[in-house]
Amino acid sequence: MHLRNRAGMAWVILRACVRSPATVPFLIVAWTLGLGALAPMASGADMTIAVVKAPGTDEANAFYVGNKAPLLPSPLIKLPIGNVEAQGWLRHQLELAADGMTGHLHELSPWCKIEGNAWVSKTGQGERGWEELPYWLKGFFDLGVLLKDERILAEARRWIDGVLGGQRPDGYFGSEENRKNHDLWPNMAMLYALRSFHEATGDERVIPFMTKYCRWMATLPLEHFLPGSWQKWRAGDNLDSIHWLYNRTGEAWLLDLARVNHERTADWSGGIPTWHGVNLGQCFREPGQFYQQAKDIRYLKAAERNYDAFIGTYGQVPGGLFGSDENCREGFVGPRQGTETCTMVEIMHSFEVLAKITGDPLWLDRCEEVAFNSLPAAMTPDLKGLHYLTAPDQVSLDRANKSPMIQNGGDMFSYTPYEQFRCCQHNVAFGWPYYVEHLWMATPGNGLAAVLYAASRVKAKVGDGTEVAITETTDYPFDETVELKIAAPKAVSFPLLLRVPRWCEGIKVQVNGQDTTIHAEPPVWIELRRTWKDGDMVRLVLPTKIGVTVWKKNRNSVSVSRGPLTYSLRIGERWQKYDTGRPWPGFEVFPTTPWNYGLIVDVNNPAGSFEVVKRGGTLPDQPFAPDLAPIMLKAKGKRVPQWKQETNGLVGELQKGPVRSGEPVEDITLVPMGGARLRIAAFPQIGEGPDASDWMSAAASHVNPGDTVSALNDGMEPKNSGDAGVLRFTWWPHKGTTEWVEYTFAGPRRVSWCDVYWYDDAGGCRLPASWKVLYRDGDAWKEVANPSAYATKKDGYNRVTFNAVTSAQWRIEAALQPDGSAGILEWRVGE
Repeated sequence: MHLRNRAGMAWVILRACVRSPATVPFLIVAWTLGLGALAPMASGADMTIAVVKAPGTDEANAFYVGNKAPLLPSPLIKLPIGNVEAQGWLRHQLELAADGMTGHLHELSPWCKIEGNAWVSKTGQGERGWEELPYWLKGFFDLGVLLKDERILAEARRWIDGVLGGQRPDGYFGSEENRKNHDLWPNMAMLYALRSFHEATGDERVIPFMTKYCRWMATLPLEHFLPGSWQKWRAGDNLDSIHWLYNRTGEAWLLDLARVNHERTADWSGGIPTWHGVNLGQCFREPGQFYQQAKDIRYLKAAERNYDAFIGTYGQVPGGLFGSDENCREGFVGPRQGTETCTMVEIMHSFEVLAKITGDPLWLDRCEEVAFNSLPAAMTPDLKGLHYLTAPDQVSLDRANKSPMIQNGGDMFSYTPYEQFRCCQHNVAFGWPYYVEHLWMATPGNGLAAVLYAASRVKAKVGDGTEVAITETTDYPFDETVELKIAAPKAVSFPLLLRVPRWCEGIKVQVNGQDTTIHAEPPVWIELRRTWKDGDMVRLVLPTKIGVTVWKKNRNSVSVSRGPLTYSLRIGERWQKYDTGRPWPGFEVFPTTPWNYGLIVDVNNPAGSFEVVKRGGTLPDQPFAPDLAPIMLKAKGKRVPQWKQETNGLVGELQKGPVRSGEPVEDITLVPMGGARLRIAAFPQIGEGPDASDWMSAAASHVNPGDTVSALNDGMEPKNSGDAGVLRFTWWPHKGTTEWVEYTFAGPRRVSWCDVYWYDDAGGCRLPASWKVLYRDGDAWKEVANPSAYATKKDGYNRVTFNAVTSAQWRIEAALQPDGSAGILEWRVGE
């Protein structure tokens, strides 16, 4: 039912304003622009519907702990752990985790062995007292609570009892080695586990324990409080726990400690102090946390600015993340750059925290984007292993070294349950549990909000204190329908808020069979206020459509989405075991089908380029597997033969599109990106005509295994000839030989000049003794006619001009010095 006149709209706005003055500005805008549809919906029902940007904070919540004055009130309030129970595919993720690596890490990881561990020592002596154990424990305990798994809870309780029993008289707990180094970072992670334990059990030891520890922190000399390194960057986690404790005790001195904590934290308010990937995902939010106390909007804007800064440069790719393997590096911005699994779970939590602080549903959209499109592929489908780095384009998960194209050397891609990737191995444990805990949240006015959609059941006190249960039935994100059924012992009035994601158009809400259409510009919340009765039903339809993103900052690559899911090319996978002598094997994954496709797509009419194919039947327990994909897209593409893997197996760098291809059109299948362990999710777009480019492949007589021919035309401008911050090509260790590098274009190209930026590290690689330019003429290589001088200078381009000639293949031939090799940082050709 719609209101069809402005007088009716005005009546509803007035009524809503009386209930919630915080909604006044938005409702007036909604009235003026026609963005809101508000109406009583069922005959005799006392209901209003409001479209709001965030839950209003003028009313308190009498039953759950939000921010205590003078902190800004909380638009969204986390329910105690255990109030939300996951069902469907999401519960199965928890079950897989319990049966998999996380649930058995105390059997697999030496850092999770309780014997001799410093975390449970009454004197802080012992081994392995740093971040690994609390990383795991804060997810492991929550996992046990959410599943009611007695085995997990018993093991977690051993650790928590040991930590609580190990507090020293002055309030410090944990490793004495950390105390000696003035390192509070590991304790910050452990406080999260203790907080969950208190929420789940009400254990009376936790609040005094944390209070005593905070008193100890408050006595530290400033030079010893967060002096540097991880703790200084990550002290937003400490601030979160200080505020958590204040909200339960109201002791004003904790706010003084919180202020000092902020002042001693790295200056995230003034910029980005570290480009380490996990730190970015974990710490960018810190000014937004302090905003609750400072009440200065500039702090919240600083957190938003931080996010925009790293996403705007390194996150111009699908999947919701950014290239930081392990640090963001200038020029390394393409979809083959990976993200640590640690970063995934930490940035999801940052989004959850900022959503609580602001009520802004955009943070929740971002959380879903990572959860659905990136996190699942970081682990094996059975959750018995993970890898360090996951990238949007990743076509071989082998153990070969990918450095320096990937920053760290060694095996960064294969799956293993062991300590090879030990930070991620432990830290991944809290990703899905925390996500489940934030599916539903309390709101001011004793209401409830459906925050992250998934099949679930929530129990909470609402309205006058009546405890209701809401069962959410949905296959989201693989389906667009969400049904909520309310169970209540008596009729109770409270607001129910429903999140409208940013990609959604034309949301439909039905209450007890009565339809309405909400006109709203997402992302927003729909607030339903009425007296709810046992058996009431709410049906929410979030219409999905196919969208295409053109990543202009990443060579015009394109990605395809439908609702919250992004899609990837379906690539055949061959899983090969290793570590077979250990209880749980590791796996490499290799492609069995072609992967180097460009996408044929009309970016102005994306729906016309794809056919949606639904598998049918019930949703698989594990939908994030390519062979069980519930929804697929049929598409058209062409192979790009010049797009190849590097010699070390890394997918070749993208080149500027649209690109031409002379290959035939083929039918290709796209599957949800989160289920694709081998993936091409950022595609070159196939084009024709003058706006399309030829894909240029490169080859060489020899390539050092640590270097790449991709460096020749990656567009990364060197600062000097010894620049170690850009990719390079070298012939190392060849010396005194005649070598070549070669470009092959998709078709003949007319060329009259060539620029070369030589690599010279003043060591083993020096400028060549001489060089020349050749082109392919039939079966022969010929030198260009009338070349200008072949210069060999450092720290700049060396240009040679010659009579224009047309050819599809071009070479530089270089004579190396007798005692030195040589290399190239960039090679450009043109007419």
